[in-house]
Amino acid sequence: QVQLVESGGGLVQAGGSLRLSCTASGGTFSSYAMGWFRQAPGKEREFVAAISWNNNTYYADSVKGRFTISRDNAKSTVYLQMDSLKPEDTAVYYCAAGRVLGINIVSLYDYWGQGTQVTVSS
Repeated sequence: QVQLVESGGGLVQAGGSLRLSCTASGGTFSSYAMGWFRQAPGKEREFVAAISWNNNTYYADSVKGRFTISRDNAKSTVYLQMDSLKPEDTAVYYCAAGRVLGINIVSLYDYWGQGTQVTVSS
């Protein structure tokens, strides 16, 4: 029903920035809570950031102060602005949509994008 497509990943040097985008189709975007998760090789999928339908934001401690999540309901798009990137940020980043606010709980998200690779070199 709902499709999510991420874009904006790439290779950057430590200290650099990237802006990820995730565009949704097939649903009422403004009513969904949105989240970003990441997964490195051999690691579990981990919470990065979330934003509610009423614009409350939540961040993992590891990215707080460096990453910013935002949404543009007119474009059905959620963004993740990543600044001061570190090698440990290297992962595939996934956006997700939920009918309820799940924040960091993977099982509470209903739809997932295909992921976009972020690689940070030292």
